Amino acid sequence: MKLKKGDNVIVLSGKDKGKTGTITKVLVKTNQVVIDGVNVMKRHEKPSQRNQDGGIVEFNAPIHASNVAYLEGKSDTPTKIGYKTENDQKVRYAKKSGQTIA
Repeated sequence: MKLKKGDNVIVLSGKDKGKTGTITKVLVKTNQVVIDGVNVMKRHEKPSQRNQDGGIVEFNAPIHASNVAYLEGKSDTPTKIGYKTENDQKVRYAKKSGQTIA
């Protein structure tokens, strides 16, 4: 998976199309990412030892990685990510501009 935690991304399809956010969690086995403020779901929870009050809890559900694109730098243009070697190290780079991604 080419997306990493902390990357700024834009949602390309689905109910949250056009929203942007930062990746908070990457689920490699299922090829999904959790983005802050995107795909917000509600769950009804009973009172328990951990959650004394219970009630309706909001959380960010995962979204498939193919439905998001990396936002590049200050221009905020969606781009694909590629890999190349520089000084015998594998680095990520934005395919539109060719700049390396930290």
